[in-house]
Amino acid sequence: MQEEVDFVLDVCKEKMEGAVGHLEKELVHIRAGKASPTMLDGVHVEYYGSLVPLSQVSNVSTPDARTIAIQPWEKKLISEIEKAIMAANLGFNPDNNGEIIRINIPVLTEERRRGLVKQAHQEGENAKISVRSARKDANDSLKKLQKDGLSEDIQKDAEADVQKMTDNYSKKIDSLVEAKEKDIMTI
Repeated sequence: MQEEVDFVLDVCKEKMEGAVGHLEKELVHIRAGKASPTMLDGVHVEYYGSLVPLSQVSNVSTPDARTIAIQPWEKKLISEIEKAIMAANLGFNPDNNGEIIRINIPVLTEERRRGLVKQAHQEGENAKISVRSARKDANDSLKKLQKDGLSEDIQKDAEADVQKMTDNYSKKIDSLVEAKEKDIMTI
């Protein structure tokens, strides 16, 4: 029976880690006013008939805090990359000199910053919902195991472990959102 309990706890921990991992990915995509190559992760360029990520057809870098530079490996791709950036609807205006595409990241207004903070908090809340869902699934599985012969003491101890995990991952989520909020509000 202990193996089943351990399995339930492992699955619960895996789901909670997945929720935190997803939150980290989502927070990266929320623009904080500083240029970052990850802002263009969702951009796909048409290359010989198929869509490929921008990073596979060019070098993406940040020469300074407000600029993203994209140097395609083939010059004929410049117009395709510009089209892809515009189609991604990120609010960027690419500018090219025939060899390099530059994107100037505009300074965020106070209103836009507050909107991004709200978005970060919403992503954090979604992650917490996933964590609570994992807790519920684990507790339901533990109750089923109790009906199948697991002692009540072991079930209660396992539920306490699940609650500790839930609390720890919720704190982790709060700290990630708080750090992102600080990053967004820093001018």
